[in-house]
Amino acid sequence: MTRGDLAAPATRPEPRVDAGRGRRVPSGTASEWLLRAASIGLVLGLWELAGAIPVSLAFPRFSATAAAFVEMLADGTFLAAYAQSIAPLLVGLALTTLGGVLAGIVMGLSAKAQWLGLPVFIILQTAPSAAIVPLLTYLYGIGFAAKVFAVVLLSAPVIVINSYRGISATPRSLLEMSAAFLASRRQRITKIILPAASGVIFAGLRLGLAQGFTGIVLAELLITPTGVGDLITYHRSLAEYDRMFAAILSIIVLASVSITLLQHAERRMFRPEMRAT
Repeated sequence: MTRGDLAAPATRPEPRVDAGRGRRVPSGTASEWLLRAASIGLVLGLWELAGAIPVSLAFPRFSATAAAFVEMLADGTFLAAYAQSIAPLLVGLALTTLGGVLAGIVMGLSAKAQWLGLPVFIILQTAPSAAIVPLLTYLYGIGFAAKVFAVVLLSAPVIVINSYRGISATPRSLLEMSAAFLASRRQRITKIILPAASGVIFAGLRLGLAQGFTGIVLAELLITPTGVGDLITYHRSLAEYDRMFAAILSIIVLASVSITLLQHAERRMFRPEMRAT
């Protein structure tokens, strides 16, 4: 049996269909970027309007928040804060990427592992994270390990479950084709199942990255008053709400850029029919 025997035929990426007019539009066009820019501009405009009314004394204008953002970026405040936040975030994401994907693959291939592990991760995914994270202090104290475990706690369930779903949703026609070519179990896994599930697994990594940012911020707000979470708490205590919202905005910007880069990598690695929608 050769690699070419099991390789799926190459297909050309199909353009997206505009539901409004029924015409076919290639993805990534300038109009899509304009719509995204308009959406962001609308949100920022509403933010500026809400701050000018104001809806609350603790809700600053976007212009004031942007000015504080630039100031904190220039004076090194963000650099010092993220120097304490990025390391546990990266360690936690590395652990969940390797362990979570492996656990999902094992559960997708083994019914016993599925019955043993899947309920645990479903419970973790639905559990209230803000209530569980402070309990980590009893196990890991308030140091680096507590931050790492908070990232793992929030990002692992979505990565594991997506990996499991990708493996278990392998098209039966591909499995029957591999059986017809007398493929071994190892060949079936490496040449059929994993390539077919790769798009869903990668989508789980994107969702896990977003959850990882949530985990590190929760840990720094509720457990360890350091890093970017400490910036939020500190400026809130001084009623410097423009700087507090600037710290929150920095998290949103960094998370959005990271997820966008990961999504671009996914588009380069996988054909359109293999990507998760």
